[in-house]
Amino acid sequence: MNTTSKLLAEAIGTFFLCFAGIAAILSTQAPINSGAGLLGIALAHGLALSIAVSAFGGVSGGHVNPAVTIGFLVTGRITVGLAVLYIMSQCVGATIAAAACNYIFPVEAVETAKLGIPLPGGEWVTMPILLVAEFIMTFLLMTAVFGTAVDERGKIVNIGGLAIGLTVAFDILAGGSVTGASMNPARSFGPALVYGHFDFHWCYWLAPIAGATVAALIYHSFILESDENG
Repeated sequence: MNTTSKLLAEAIGTFFLCFAGIAAILSTQAPINSGAGLLGIALAHGLALSIAVSAFGGVSGGHVNPAVTIGFLVTGRITVGLAVLYIMSQCVGATIAAAACNYIFPVEAVETAKLGIPLPGGEWVTMPILLVAEFIMTFLLMTAVFGTAVDERGKIVNIGGLAIGLTVAFDILAGGSVTGASMNPARSFGPALVYGHFDFHWCYWLAPIAGATVAALIYHSFILESDENG
């Protein structure tokens, strides 16, 4: 598979996730008021990710997330050069999705939701809470990725895309009102760049990358490798 195909798959796959997620958030705002609520937002993200992973998993691996790419990097499953290109493609896909939503939806909805940028849910969400919550949610996501899309025992079940999407959905239900439940630096970067709002932005890179890295190393070293060597 040539590099261009992989990069295009990552960009389009990330567009799937970010367009669906941002659009779902904006649709809940006035004057649209879809009534979907947090459940609808969670399902939009989860279903879009399931489809993206299923559609592009065979092309690029279906990372659609810089944190996932770095998790694969630290376990030797992707080269540094290709990882950098993946992350750039993911950020491009997310930015185009954010720009499309910014154009399509009413200004009132965009302003109220700040274009769907994942942000702390209130003053009670301190920086440590934000970092820990994003770390945990991305840890769970990366564990699902390894368990269903990397581990041959999980791949036999053939539900990788669905399982990964459902993990994002339940993470949003659990933590969406706390941090916005990004779990994905590109998902945060696209709307932040288009809207021009970078408050707490570094947290949405650091915590997901850390969570994905720790999950990848634990699964690779203690679950995947122990079975292969046993």
